[in-house]
Amino acid sequence: MNFHLDKSIELLARTPQAYKTLFTGLQYDWAHINEGANTWNAFDIVGHLIHGEQTDWIPRGRIILGNQADKTFVPFDRFAQEQLSVGTTLDELLEEFDQLQQANLQELKSWNLSPTDLTKTGIHPDLGTVTLQELLATWTIHDMAHLNQISRALVKHYAQDVGPWHQYIRLLRDGQD
Repeated sequence: MNFHLDKSIELLARTPQAYKTLFTGLQYDWAHINEGANTWNAFDIVGHLIHGEQTDWIPRGRIILGNQADKTFVPFDRFAQEQLSVGTTLDELLEEFDQLQQANLQELKSWNLSPTDLTKTGIHPDLGTVTLQELLATWTIHDMAHLNQISRALVKHYAQDVGPWHQYIRLLRDGQD
């Protein structure tokens, strides 16, 4: 196993800043570039991350560590940001994401988790039994995976403009090899 709680916290603490560095103050168009129909852009993704901070990672961790008999998680609405982000700017979303995640990481640290705590389980509505460690590992890579998704969309945005360099940029060739 590669999971180490301190490493996850270290990486998670940096993800809001990575998003902020990339998008704060950028022109509107950059925040709305996606990979095509039914795909997300940076604005959608940051809204999705906020919803996760509010309803997924720490709330589910509380369920796992709590004393209640029913350890079933509330289903997560992967598209809630479509309504929750209306009327906000990307800069506002970035700031909210940063604040929420930092508060959640403070709470996570306050739990003083033991190796035994990490093996405690909850019930995911689709996946069944999951451990706290699996939840925390997923949180860690989830934020990074969406950063990768945004990066992919931005790279592909100029795909037709790079001319002969297209052959040297693997991300533009994926699926063509």
